[in-house]
Amino acid sequence: MHWVPVAALSDNYIWLVADDEGNAFVVDPGEAAPVEAALKERGWTLTAILLTHHHNDHIGGVSDLVRNHDVDVYATADPRIQPKNHFVEDGDTITLDAPKATFKVIAVPGHTSSHVAYFGEGFLFCGDTLFSVGCGRLFEGTPEQMLASLDKFADLPPETLVCCAHEYTASNIRFALTVEPDNTPLRRRRDEVARLREEGRPSVPSRLADEYATNPFLRVDSEAVARWSEAQGGAHATRIERFAALRRAKDSF
Repeated sequence: MHWVPVAALSDNYIWLVADDEGNAFVVDPGEAAPVEAALKERGWTLTAILLTHHHNDHIGGVSDLVRNHDVDVYATADPRIQPKNHFVEDGDTITLDAPKATFKVIAVPGHTSSHVAYFGEGFLFCGDTLFSVGCGRLFEGTPEQMLASLDKFADLPPETLVCCAHEYTASNIRFALTVEPDNTPLRRRRDEVARLREEGRPSVPSRLADEYATNPFLRVDSEAVARWSEAQGGAHATRIERFAALRRAKDSF
């Protein structure tokens, strides 16, 4: 598989993936024009669209792409997502013919109530649920729901490429360092991301193993996060309370 994060809007990434023959699928096309340009530049043919949730910066380009290409569109039954012709839900397996690819659908409510992720072929397309060194805001869900959603990624292979939908990594790292200032992998990630961004390159995808080493929202059971949580005061005895404290702190960071 050949993949490219297509920059769109102010800080979105639209994931475009193709096989050696140039058959391609796209994930969360918030705009059509950058996708069309990337397809033309590479000589790829769009065959499928995978959608994680209903926010316009993830689906805004779907209608134009459907008009211009013979594509299948995969999404949940949420009526806020249109157009689509394949409905998906938690536990489903979807199989694309060209490119040949299989993905497991994982329900991950929290950012929105009907958010899903797609795992397969070494990729995790997680929309706005998991970011590199961060996670999504809770617009329609609770801390308990979001933590349970993130917990679903724990058993995925450590080499999985985390393909999130925004360039938030540098800001996320700045916050994470206030939680774990002595985290050596996090400091290395800070330096790596600074270099990538100076070169005009995306900071994603990241490896899932690296997220578990650096992402405070995946580290609520660590001693460092527990110490940080205690220092904030309040009732932070449970992992859900620690997660909620992290999310509140990041929201106002």
